[in-house]
Amino acid sequence: MNLVTVLPIVIPLVTAIVSLFAWRSLRVQRWISLAGAAGLLGSAVALLVAVRAGGIQATQIGDWPAPYGITFVADHLTATMVLLAGIIGMAVVPYSCASVDREQEEAAYHPLLHVLLMGVCGAFLTGDLFNLYVWFEVMLISSFVLMGLGGRRPQLEGALKYVALNLIASFIFLVSVGLLYAAVGTLNMADLATRVPDLDRGIATSLAMSFLVAFGVKAAVFPLFFWLPASYHTQPAAVAAIFAGLLTKVGVYAMFRVFTLVFVLRDVGATQTLLLVLSMLTMVTGVLGAVAQNELRRLLSFHIISQIGYMVVALALFTPLSIAAGVFFVAHNTLAKSTLFLVSGVVERRRGTYDLDRLGGTYRESPWLALLFALPALALAGIPPLSGFVAKLEIVQAGLEADAYIAVATALAVSLLTLFSMSKIWNAVFWQPPPASEPPPRRPPAGERWLMECPTAVMAAFTVVVGLAAGPLFGWTQAAADELLGPFGPSGYVERVLGEQR
Repeated sequence: MNLVTVLPIVIPLVTAIVSLFAWRSLRVQRWISLAGAAGLLGSAVALLVAVRAGGIQATQIGDWPAPYGITFVADHLTATMVLLAGIIGMAVVPYSCASVDREQEEAAYHPLLHVLLMGVCGAFLTGDLFNLYVWFEVMLISSFVLMGLGGRRPQLEGALKYVALNLIASFIFLVSVGLLYAAVGTLNMADLATRVPDLDRGIATSLAMSFLVAFGVKAAVFPLFFWLPASYHTQPAAVAAIFAGLLTKVGVYAMFRVFTLVFVLRDVGATQTLLLVLSMLTMVTGVLGAVAQNELRRLLSFHIISQIGYMVVALALFTPLSIAAGVFFVAHNTLAKSTLFLVSGVVERRRGTYDLDRLGGTYRESPWLALLFALPALALAGIPPLSGFVAKLEIVQAGLEADAYIAVATALAVSLLTLFSMSKIWNAVFWQPPPASEPPPRRPPAGERWLMECPTAVMAAFTVVVGLAAGPLFGWTQAAADELLGPFGPSGYVERVLGEQR
């Protein structure tokens, strides 16, 4: 067994179980949680090194040969996503110790957080569509409970909206998996890559559309995104940060994987055109929703939707450059968006509110916090030399090469509106004087500030580092694109998984 491909799943599972045994001691739970997050990050780095050194990694659980057994696979795309999960987990755990209410933290918060991380890594690593469904459900259950911890009315309302639409998506996903199995007799994705091309074109297109709906809900693609801004703004900042950074990205990852390996976009009729249209509508509706908001977390939630549009347009263009740019954009956005939610939690802890009309003057009180907001906010808007500039530049270049001029114009216009909405936050939270009716800012204890601001600072620094190191990092994402959409297509993935069984 290739342990490097299963450790990112085993470590969060063991961490969750051990944390439950320490139920009576929150202090012990915190240390176990921190050790587990460090272990996950270490295993993610080890996976990245293994993929770089030895190419695609695969393991068959129980030595059952593919496609009959449970398969875990890691290529450049998978290694990137698992590393992002490790980074976010390592930032959120110490942040949670200072920001999550003690009542919520004592209600199995840390075990649930690691079960969520296990589900996320399992979804990235699985080589089987049914097991992808299983990992989606692990994420759904743990995220639903995390949303409802504390039992406050807004949290429960948000959690119910979240779980209702996601259960519908899970049902569609499960039905689609059943129909696909009935059509080709396998659910191993490498095996599907060899069998689906022989399907009738109409059947293949219909199945691709059903998977698009299921993944579209998970990724919050237009018009299936309404659950996200209705639920993410009700959660503690630490929970919102990990949701914003990872949960929708699992849906995006599934789209990248399935529509480059199983239902190749160029072979499934109108799916590619539909994706391109939906991506533009996702960008526009998301950013317009953000501009209209006056509550910090709701504004940031709508920006999640808008930025998902860039990732989907990269997939829809379906060229090696666009896929590489899309993977780069996913990495940039995961880091920047999580950082912004972490900053929002620090602001709320100091001022007691997320309402933009009641904030102000934070720059004078804490220039450091203003800098921590400015870096990911400008990166999100695509300002050089930050990470978002390179990501958007490459997507625009890929669009021009594919003659997708409307998509390019939409992406540029949305970037300007993103900058406008980030300026709106900057003015309301940091620059303008605070309302006279509001109480003076609270200054949290030093330990609390360190636990919240240090992880936030590290995350903000990533937006600079990714931008400055764009050359070698884009080389990595080009390697991911070559595996997904290279001259030989997904043959390397198929060969590594099936081997002699092919």
